[in-house]
Amino acid sequence: MAEVRMRKMGFGPRRGVSAPIEKAKDVKGTTKKLVKNYLSKYKFSLLIVFIFAIGSTIFSVIGPKILGNATTEIYTGLVSKLSGGSGINFEKIAEILITLLGLYILSATFSLIQGFTMTGVSQKLTYKLRNDLAIKINKLPMNYFDKKTNGEVLSIITNDIDTLSQNLNQSITQIITAICTLLGILWMMLSISFIMTIVSIIILPITILIVKIIVTRSQKYFKRQQDYLGHVNGQVEEMYGGHLIVKAFNGEQKAIEEFKKANNELYRSAWKSQFLSGLMHPLMNFVGNLGYVAIAILGGYLAIKGKITVGNIQSFIQYNKQFTQPITQIAQISAMLQSMIAASERIFEFLEENEENNLIQNQQNTDGLKGNIEFSHVKFGYNDDKTIIKDFSCNIKDGQKIAIVGPTGAGKTTIVKLLMRFYDLKEGAIYIDKINIKDFDRGEYRKMFGMVLQDTWLFNGTVKDNIKYSNPDSSDTQVIEAAKAAHVHHYIKTLPNGYESIINEESSNISAGQKQLLTIARVILADPKILILDEATSSIDTRTEIQIQEAMDNLMKGRTSFIIAHRLSTIKNADIILVMNEGDIVEQGTHEELLKKGGFYAELYNSQFEDVEE
Repeated sequence: MAEVRMRKMGFGPRRGVSAPIEKAKDVKGTTKKLVKNYLSKYKFSLLIVFIFAIGSTIFSVIGPKILGNATTEIYTGLVSKLSGGSGINFEKIAEILITLLGLYILSATFSLIQGFTMTGVSQKLTYKLRNDLAIKINKLPMNYFDKKTNGEVLSIITNDIDTLSQNLNQSITQIITAICTLLGILWMMLSISFIMTIVSIIILPITILIVKIIVTRSQKYFKRQQDYLGHVNGQVEEMYGGHLIVKAFNGEQKAIEEFKKANNELYRSAWKSQFLSGLMHPLMNFVGNLGYVAIAILGGYLAIKGKITVGNIQSFIQYNKQFTQPITQIAQISAMLQSMIAASERIFEFLEENEENNLIQNQQNTDGLKGNIEFSHVKFGYNDDKTIIKDFSCNIKDGQKIAIVGPTGAGKTTIVKLLMRFYDLKEGAIYIDKINIKDFDRGEYRKMFGMVLQDTWLFNGTVKDNIKYSNPDSSDTQVIEAAKAAHVHHYIKTLPNGYESIINEESSNISAGQKQLLTIARVILADPKILILDEATSSIDTRTEIQIQEAMDNLMKGRTSFIIAHRLSTIKNADIILVMNEGDIVEQGTHEELLKKGGFYAELYNSQFEDVEE
């Protein structure tokens, strides 16, 4: 499980030579979407990239042929000098070299222009995709995140976007350059000597066979290396995250042994995969050198026969050395393109997910609503095959304080999620002031609510900004008043910069209870019509809880409030207590009424005090 989790979070081995290549399920469809929906908007820029990439390659390919002419001129001059002639024509050599320098400068300039243009295209495309993803993630329904882990979503927004950006930037220019270089070199080689070109081409199948053998053998070891690196990373994560438990139960030695076992397997598979992939270049160089020897002998023979010049032999050898480079480059680009398409496929799948349905024909306004709530025969399940809320009905008057209690899994939090339209109902309806909540815009509707959860959430920013998150237009005075009402003002004043102190979830100088107080201050500042408190005081000590309870009682006056609590002693003064079990309301009434009944609530209440006495 740790291995799977690490992979989902994007951890894993960096790809080396012959590393396993991820493939898309629908290459054709994904490529079409990428080109039609995104790349087509940059047609002019891509045309510039195409033209200048070809130009850069042509100027670069011509170079060795011209340099060969200089060599031929030097050789001819030396032979002439030995025969009593005029010797080397340095003016002509200088002219050739200046021409060569000019071509290389043009090639570099063209390459710079196409690289600059392609970088702009890839970054603009990445910018747009990130914006699209940011917009999309806020439109997705909650049930999407029930099916996906945080790591999977983060991997799409970070790893997949980076993979697409980097590979797109490199692959398009490289594939144009590689194909043009291959065709250009082949043409130049044929223009020098047809026979020598045939000899060079014959060597290619041998090189391809060597690459295929090595890739086939090394693939399984790269796959094993990837698997065991996931094991090792997972164990490190688990041991680090749970080091207190490991120490408490004397599990250090067992952890070390398990790590050694996984590390040994990783070592063996990594050694074999790296060794086999490392053989590729020496073997290819060996075959290439054999080819150079054959070409040198054949070239010498042709030069003696007067069918080729010395300079052309030099040019041909240079072309022959470069001939396998674009072939290798195309193979690497193929892997990059596959990774890019696979990443694009996941991005497009995310962008095509069904969004929250917010199309309302007769949209209702939330202004003037009091907070009378009716649940009418509500049925709901997170999965189609399992119903959690079976038949829930309840009438709540505005200003009432409603406590929802029951054992774990009874459906308490689910009721609140349905009320806030995080999920849509299977059957039944929920009304506010006799208006179906489906007739409201989700965003406007949720502005009526203030929520404090058991799991606190603070973002990286100042204390003031964290409190103002619920009401950005509030004044500093209002922020301070909200903090005082939440009994967190004194703590804030002890911080080095007070309300301007930087704080986040990872801060070591803030306790869980203090985090909870800040979130309560945030809700107080929002001044909502309906309050939802889901175990809001679970992380707070008893003394502070009493103070918070008083503040919350004042805040809840005149507002419809829902309190989900496991500690039943905190909801004695609720107007209505809804007792839930297995998705249904089994009892409802005040604290005293339910105790007198001696039913399910009385059992829950008495069992808590029995536990305390024991």
